[in-house]
Amino acid sequence: MASRFRFGARGGGGARPGRAAGLPALPLAAALLTATVALYITLVAFGNITDFDTNRQFVRHVLAMDTTFKDPDLMWRAITSHTLQDIAYVLIIAWETVAALILIVAVVAWAAGLRGRAGLGRARRLSTAGLLMVLLLFGAGFMAVGGEWFAMWQSKAWNGLDAAARNFVVAGLVLVLVHLPGANESAD
Repeated sequence: MASRFRFGARGGGGARPGRAAGLPALPLAAALLTATVALYITLVAFGNITDFDTNRQFVRHVLAMDTTFKDPDLMWRAITSHTLQDIAYVLIIAWETVAALILIVAVVAWAAGLRGRAGLGRARRLSTAGLLMVLLLFGAGFMAVGGEWFAMWQSKAWNGLDAAARNFVVAGLVLVLVHLPGANESAD
């Protein structure tokens, strides 16, 4: 019995290279990887909402710069107000939640497009918006602002740069895949 998901097969059914029994391989990959990032950022937002205090402590320590080298030339940047720290944390959670919702809608749009009920242009646009939000959060927010402005790289206890870099790379790779020629191709 022939596998329904044989990529690059030629022959029966008129499958073109890079297709899986009527499903275009590149859009399918874009859909599945967008779904993976959607699942991840949804779980991150859910975790931050249901276990609010754990990452609030992380944000507070990073903004307060209390575990850095305490260089006087940098310490003026520290935000020690719990109110401002909590506002920053709530804004991060709101950003994560919106990104998650956009990516979930993108996955639904990919599914509709792959079933031939809609074009894939909407899925690509939604994926782009959600993935850019993830890239901005982890790249601009955690790596640039947290890592450099608040010197998070100096902290042994409260350093999230490795995790931020992983998330940035994954979202970036998915964004590139979403924009490869052929990722917008619908199933015949």
